[in-house]
Amino acid sequence: MPTLEQLPHAIASSLLEIGAVSLRPNQPFTWTSGIKSPIYCDNRLTISYPAIRDQIADGFKTLIQSKFPQADMIAGIATAGIPHGAFASQKLDLPMIYVRDKAKGHGKENLIEGISPAGKKVVLVEDLISTGGSSLKAALAVKEAGGEVLGVVAIFTYQLDRGIQAFEEAGIPLYTLSNYTALIETALQQGKIAQEDVALLQSWRANPAEFGK
Repeated sequence: MPTLEQLPHAIASSLLEIGAVSLRPNQPFTWTSGIKSPIYCDNRLTISYPAIRDQIADGFKTLIQSKFPQADMIAGIATAGIPHGAFASQKLDLPMIYVRDKAKGHGKENLIEGISPAGKKVVLVEDLISTGGSSLKAALAVKEAGGEVLGVVAIFTYQLDRGIQAFEEAGIPLYTLSNYTALIETALQQGKIAQEDVALLQSWRANPAEFGK
């Protein structure tokens, strides 16, 4: 099992291996917003690979025990954070809930599924952090239900300034198993990108809206 210091590159290598993340600095992808991006990330693929999803669950266990040892509940964030929240909670032997992106339109109209988080010290699990909006919305829902939000953990972050600032302003700690910097370093080491691509990839993180213009 990698140490916390080794995890970012180990997880990045796994994500690259299965195509959960791809780097195309010279043929950027187009996001729904219209922004051009040199990276495509679909961490949902990880649930189809038992060894890698177990690596991620072990990583979350190590991360949560290190950063949030007082945690007594795990909350998966819909939708891609739910399976990883389940895998991590099993490793930690902790109760799990999940937070919908919006309340159900029928039945009890639940926003949070599972037992009440009231009085619990909760860590939320997400698959990917971009601007942080969905994660912080889920954290607010847990708080409004009476839970104490210790922080958010995620598989990967783009390390966008907007997302970093959003978590800082909300006063919610964020820790991730891997990140954009480690991904670039790992991809370069594996020969998936060239040295001359690095500056271009770094420029996207610094100013995504201007990339490719």
